[in-house]
Amino acid sequence: MHSAIHFNGAIGAATHANIPALSPAVLYGKGVFTTIAVYDGTPFLWEKHWRRLTHDGKVLGIDLTERSEESVRTALDEIVSSNSVSDGRARITFFDESPSAVWPSDSEAATSVLITTGDRRPVSKDFKVEISQARVSSISRTARIKSCNYLDNLLAYEEAERQGFNEAIRLNERGEVTSGCMANVFWLEGEKLCTPSLMTGCLAGTTREFVLENLEVEEVNVGKERIEASEALFLTSSGLGVARVSELSGRRLGGQNHPILGLISANPAQPKHKNTNT
Repeated sequence: MHSAIHFNGAIGAATHANIPALSPAVLYGKGVFTTIAVYDGTPFLWEKHWRRLTHDGKVLGIDLTERSEESVRTALDEIVSSNSVSDGRARITFFDESPSAVWPSDSEAATSVLITTGDRRPVSKDFKVEISQARVSSISRTARIKSCNYLDNLLAYEEAERQGFNEAIRLNERGEVTSGCMANVFWLEGEKLCTPSLMTGCLAGTTREFVLENLEVEEVNVGKERIEASEALFLTSSGLGVARVSELSGRRLGGQNHPILGLISANPAQPKHKNTNT
């Protein structure tokens, strides 16, 4: 992460950004965030990210009325420019600082906004993935949103890393494939590209949405045996872009030349492929 951040309207050092210790954001992770890819100094898929932020904030009851799209976008552009981010990523986080009903305080209702930037996540040339034992609840209110309460995802991700993997695929309570810990998942069945439907509890990723708009994809509710038999596997996120998985639970995979890998080009505002059926 870069040392300079944008917090509540001003650029400063990350060490100067503070939120109340008794706020729901600190006590319960009550907040929403999004990570945005930056290409050539320009945030990618901004409209999709803003739409998801406002939707997810509403689901969690976070007041965003004082945070307009224009003001947040201006702040994002300012910190991207200040940190000289050409190709990297930015994270926007809204923290709920309202008084907690369980641990009351004298603080006034407020929502802080923090914008940080950093380099792109490194992608291993030998990207290895396993099937996680940590399940996703498809009926949880936070299953399909980017809440700051991301501990389940983080624990599953760290467990995969300890076992020598770069990511892990998580299943829901019905044994259906949902997503990776930090990314959405696509796979090949013959010539057919598949991805879990939102009904599985997978995250409504912005890069996932971009792929669905530009390639022919079937959204499915299936068990792990489908991806275990797949010819190729891909992970998508703002931090990764599109990453090809080279190995799933010890089985080598192909897909080196699939169009999904070239979908986000050097000029991502102009996708290389367009699905005329959407």
